[in-house]
Amino acid sequence: QVQLVESGGGLVQAGGSLRLSCAASGRTSSTYAMGWFRQAPGKEREFVAAISVSAGTIWYADSVKARFTISRDNAKNTVYLQMTSLKPEDTAVYYCAAGPSSYELKYGRYKYWGQGTQVTVSS
Repeated sequence: QVQLVESGGGLVQAGGSLRLSCAASGRTSSTYAMGWFRQAPGKEREFVAAISVSAGTIWYADSVKARFTISRDNAKNTVYLQMTSLKPEDTAVYYCAAGPSSYELKYGRYKYWGQGTQVTVSS
């Protein structure tokens, strides 16, 4: 019974940056691993990044390594995705998710799912 609300999406030119936030309800949300997924029109949902409860384990999709950074602030029940060097291929709706472990999130296993925030990268 955790609600996730994404924010921070918008329109940005190629090479620009955006920081996405995911606010989770309830203090128990800090007991879940968190992750980000994205989905572009006509494409399958794609894993982006995941972070463990303690932030000791982090996973990134190969397509975003060295450009995106996932972090979390458990005191604020918030997970972030800092995106830099954005490319038009990054255009998608970005979703926040929560699950039992970062490893499971990496492979698409999650328990809670947000409504998404649109990221559009123009060239």
